[in-house]
Amino acid sequence: MALCAALLAAGVPIFSFPSHTLGQQKDSSAPAIVQPGAPGMPTKTLPPSTRGTAPPRSPADVEFMQGMIMHHQQAVEMTSLIPSHTENKDLHSLGAKISSSQSSEIRFMQRWLASRGEPLSMSMPGMPEMDRSGRPMPLMPGMLSAEQMDALRKSKGPEFDHLFLTGMIQHHNGALVMVKDLFDTAGAGQDADLFNFATDADNTQRAEIKIMETLLQKKSSEEKQ
Repeated sequence: MALCAALLAAGVPIFSFPSHTLGQQKDSSAPAIVQPGAPGMPTKTLPPSTRGTAPPRSPADVEFMQGMIMHHQQAVEMTSLIPSHTENKDLHSLGAKISSSQSSEIRFMQRWLASRGEPLSMSMPGMPEMDRSGRPMPLMPGMLSAEQMDALRKSKGPEFDHLFLTGMIQHHNGALVMVKDLFDTAGAGQDADLFNFATDADNTQRAEIKIMETLLQKKSSEEKQ
């Protein structure tokens, strides 16, 4: 009683529970799983064996993730050329940021697909140049062609800087097209994880496009001096 009086004096609320409730809590071996009810409806206590399921998805969701993995992989490949092709510090900083963020996003997309039992790639197993229907694998929107990638690999210094920036702007704009196409498809993009990822990717790519456009303008001004 003295302890209760001291707690009350300190402003600590005291709650009492029926003895049978305490007994139930002690005997419970698993936490209760509660399903919130609709507005105005009571909640439901589900059995301990209840397991969560992944939200419904559309084929467009799967194709978006598979295509974006391939899209991101090319961006990472492009950034891997920076250390050996240019001394531009701004490009080194930007490339490190793009490589880190897109590598992390690739891992997220792979986990998303794997958790839903979907293939990680649009290509035919063992034949990366072919899709699963046996046709040549198309490039995702904005991806650089084989000729563009070859020119990038062969360039150095200021020429590389220009090709990288213009190429990555093209690449990022393609990602924006992919996100728009996803959300324009009926029934697609409803998965919460996918929606958040696609929205974040859209915002990030737009911000990086502005940075690269500024770097191009800076480069152009320096060349005129």
